[in-house]
Amino acid sequence: MQDQILSVSALNAQIKSLIEATFLFTCVEGEISNLTKHTSGHIYFSIKDENSAIKCVMFKGNASSLKFELKVAQKVVVYGGVSVYAPRGEYQILCKNIIPSGIGSQALAYEQLKLKLKEKGYFAPEHKQAIPTFPKKIALLTSLSGAALQDMLKLAHKRWDLTKITAVNTLVQGNEAKHDIVKNLLYIDSFYGSAQAFDVIVLSRGGGSSEDLWAFNEEMVARAIFEAKTPIVSAIGHEIDYLISDFVADLRAPTPSACMEMILPDKYEWLMKLSEMIESCNLKIRNTIERKASELEAIKSEFIRVSYETKLERANKEILEIYSYLNASLENLLSRKQASVRLDFSHLLENVLEAKNTELKEISLLLEAKNPQNFVQMGYAQILKNNKLAPLSTLKESDEIELVDTQSSLRAKILPSKRNPID
Repeated sequence: MQDQILSVSALNAQIKSLIEATFLFTCVEGEISNLTKHTSGHIYFSIKDENSAIKCVMFKGNASSLKFELKVAQKVVVYGGVSVYAPRGEYQILCKNIIPSGIGSQALAYEQLKLKLKEKGYFAPEHKQAIPTFPKKIALLTSLSGAALQDMLKLAHKRWDLTKITAVNTLVQGNEAKHDIVKNLLYIDSFYGSAQAFDVIVLSRGGGSSEDLWAFNEEMVARAIFEAKTPIVSAIGHEIDYLISDFVADLRAPTPSACMEMILPDKYEWLMKLSEMIESCNLKIRNTIERKASELEAIKSEFIRVSYETKLERANKEILEIYSYLNASLENLLSRKQASVRLDFSHLLENVLEAKNTELKEISLLLEAKNPQNFVQMGYAQILKNNKLAPLSTLKESDEIELVDTQSSLRAKILPSKRNPID
């Protein structure tokens, strides 16, 4: 019987049907090589062992679910089915899932992202912001139905009830949790710099499995925390849980309750501190007042010692002493001289009085000789001009004058002269 002759296409089609039906689901372990990440989101690579290699492709839909980043020479386990590309007669594995060999995919993804963000400086201390000592407004990004929220609110009220706390309902578990966390982070941080700004943002949720907490290991969440201007505290899970958000945040709290103890002051502790501060201030004030009072008394004493009043009083006292001394000296001197001058004093006084009496008589005679009234009695009168004596030679035509003697006065006016003046 003559063998059936097949076309290339028919043969590849039969091989395709046979292989895809036989290897509908397979699991293959190998080392990654020829890795290409297409801009479309598809991933092309090969896996190989010591003797052979096979091509693989992981399309965008499945690639977006990968928990870690594929790298050349990485040993992985590929899950999928074998498919034949008939036009070229090539076969490859259509990957549905890939996990690292010997380690969980989440653990590998965690370590890869941690190393990547560390190299970018996301964990550097210089990028950490200080948490305010007395925060006025805190935003809690957590599930409103979670027990962690109530524990945090009770503890916050007990420690420092002056802080206003706003709880923002946030998905903290599941595939959509990372998007909700980022959205709420951006919203709360958008108030930064305004009157409605928050002092602290707290990312919080209670404990759970690594899968439950995985949203806080996502790169997009880490980026949102790093780029936020508002200080952020990561309070996720239990003390043994270390997440990417813990390393990026400005402060890591081991538990949600511990977070409130770390970021809120204890009002009872501060009341004790204030009491001690008040007592210390009162003591310092008392000591200062006493010291200044002593200094003031010293200044007053010194002022009194050098004041003008004191100097004047001292000078007056010295003057009185000198005055008393002079009086005593004069009295003593006069007492000694009195006896020697008592006899000659009366005679000397008489001589002086007689000489002065003779001198007075001579002056009286001279005054009497020059008395104007004597001239008036002989028919003379005084000429006054402007109430002053005026010589006749100073008078001019039309001058008004007054002629005065001892008994009367007459007003007169100088007339034009009709004769020559006396030579």
